[in-house]
Amino acid sequence: MRRLKLLIIGLFFSAIALPAQAKEEIYKTADQFLAEAFDGDVPKTKVLWLKRDVKALSKEILDHAYPALRVRYWMRDDQSVWILEEIGKERPITMGMVVKGDEIRYSEILAYRESRGWEVRYPQFMAQYAGATLTEEKKLDRHIDGITGATLSVQAVTRIARLALVFHRHVMPNTTLAESKVSGDSNG
Repeated sequence: MRRLKLLIIGLFFSAIALPAQAKEEIYKTADQFLAEAFDGDVPKTKVLWLKRDVKALSKEILDHAYPALRVRYWMRDDQSVWILEEIGKERPITMGMVVKGDEIRYSEILAYRESRGWEVRYPQFMAQYAGATLTEEKKLDRHIDGITGATLSVQAVTRIARLALVFHRHVMPNTTLAESKVSGDSNG
């Protein structure tokens, strides 16, 4: 009987001591997101090469360089779609951002791999980004309400929203982009 009690107590403390395990959850594929964004008629993939000027902007927004040499995007008229990833605490969160004109039209979490903070995937949370634009300081023009226990994930989503807006401005033709372009043309 004593061994059973010790075993139960040991299992209890082991369960408490184990960190929450991250599990990848895919809510929507990139193809599904793109089909919705373009009503089933997805345009050809384009590439934004992350040259020095764009890398500098992404580093300014993310506090680290975006971990790629190029970023794929899809564009029709003044609407672009970006599938981007950012780490909340330890693992990447995959997000889809639709930018139209100069504002975020809508956004979704496509895949979540962190152990905590998955609440950012809820449409009520992501709806806060709809209509958001960039200020001159490359911040969102609005306050995004946080989620208790998901601070790092909320910050990751906000950084990617800002980055998508900067990338969009960078690839839009006939824009002055003084606030987002430093020099040269990185449009591919």
